[in-house]
Amino acid sequence: MPRQKDVLTTGEVAKICNVAPRTVSKWFDSGQLRGYRIPGSKDRRIPLNALVRFMKQHHIPLDGLRSGQTRVLIVDSDSQVVETLTSVLSEQANYDVRAAGTGFAAGVECEKFRPHVLLLDVHIADVDAMQLCKAIKDNADLQLTQVIAMSNKLTDGQAHQLQSKGFDSFLRKPFNVRQVIEQVEDAVALVY
Repeated sequence: MPRQKDVLTTGEVAKICNVAPRTVSKWFDSGQLRGYRIPGSKDRRIPLNALVRFMKQHHIPLDGLRSGQTRVLIVDSDSQVVETLTSVLSEQANYDVRAAGTGFAAGVECEKFRPHVLLLDVHIADVDAMQLCKAIKDNADLQLTQVIAMSNKLTDGQAHQLQSKGFDSFLRKPFNVRQVIEQVEDAVALVY
């Protein structure tokens, strides 16, 4: 199974958008399409999240992307929560969902699955949630993964502190299905 690329060349973007590579260069140079230049070169690279955001803003059809379904990884030791979220997110929202109940399993799944969104219970016994979030954000292949903390024990102040330490969002348990889907959609909209 081929891995989805997180960074694209101007030629790849041109094919996706059905335009000439020079058009993509103009979008980039004018600041409309965000990306970066390769150091010591004039070559441009466009992160997939920036491309998707640009395409949505300019009503360019997304069918040129081969991104497939939104990938969600649930990391929680509560089997009831995992079962419910997996069922709802895969059946109602049509996400590609996987789950892990330990820190080790979460690391393995992140590396193999490359989730767009990670729903992480910050109270799993063998997981240092801050360390896991930092490891994901520091990994070049996972930098676009949005990490959403889940907890039933944190105050609003503690939840805000999590966001200042790298978490992208927070869900307070118990939550309803709509809240989870909205959080995932918001996270994916920021990235894609």
